Amino acid sequence: MSFINSFGRSFNVRGQRGPLTNEQIANMAPSAFATEAHESRSSRYAYIPTATVIDGLRAEGFLPVSAKQGGSRIPGKAEFTKHMLRFRYQGQVPELRSVGETFPEIVLVNSHDGTSAYHIMAGVFRLVCLNGMVVADRTDGARSVQHKGNVVDNVIDASFEVLGESRKALGAAAVWSGLSLSRDERQVFAESAHLLRFGDSEGETDTPIRPEQMLQVRRSEDRGTDLWSTFNVDQENAIRGGLTAMGRDANGRRRLTRTREVKAIDQDVKLNKALWHLSERMAAIKSGS
Repeated sequence: MSFINSFGRSFNVRGQRGPLTNEQIANMAPSAFATEAHESRSSRYAYIPTATVIDGLRAEGFLPVSAKQGGSRIPGKAEFTKHMLRFRYQGQVPELRSVGETFPEIVLVNSHDGTSAYHIMAGVFRLVCLNGMVVADRTDGARSVQHKGNVVDNVIDASFEVLGESRKALGAAAVWSGLSLSRDERQVFAESAHLLRFGDSEGETDTPIRPEQMLQVRRSEDRGTDLWSTFNVDQENAIRGGLTAMGRDANGRRRLTRTREVKAIDQDVKLNKALWHLSERMAAIKSGS
């Protein structure tokens, strides 16, 4: 989910009334404005700064609305590390107000240290709770552009293609809002979301946070028991953090545990895609397809 702390400022968020300027993006994701590639890149690496791509997308009507970047433990790589930006097409108005004034968006991920090509993915932004989602990979749901050739034009072409997939995702949201889930079905969804968020590579969890806490509602608009509301509640709790429970430290003493916001770009995207895919599967089961 995307919100103020996770993806930076966006339309209509805390006084932000328009798209981000390059100066604002540079403050949120300075690696997008790296003046050269990291020294580890070979001469075959075509250095096309994300800043140039941003300008190219802006000229074609894709306006940057949020930005963030990851960190790096390797000295000297922080200025080149992976960054993520979300773009909304110029003049786009909220669609499907019945599911919370949603916008189709594209999500751009890149780095200048060799850890990522240009990845363009479908996204959906829900204004009512300032949450952004990344749509699960589909045949036409994502594009990858390598650091070679005409990068800017290739990214722009991919963005128009992926924007269409984002609009299809809004149709899915409308369908999900009409699918009522039973108490047991919502519990199964919460257990799956809990495992996705807290499970290790072996599928085990070690947290005092209970699966049913993933269904903790933060606003009146999400009190429904339909699939769309359930997805939004679980997704926000998974990525925004803030869930609390009493646990024990290494010495066995009781202490309050509070979940943290997911800030790592890879984990953010992975969780978003997995939760969207979970919703797609639940919708397919409910509709009998």
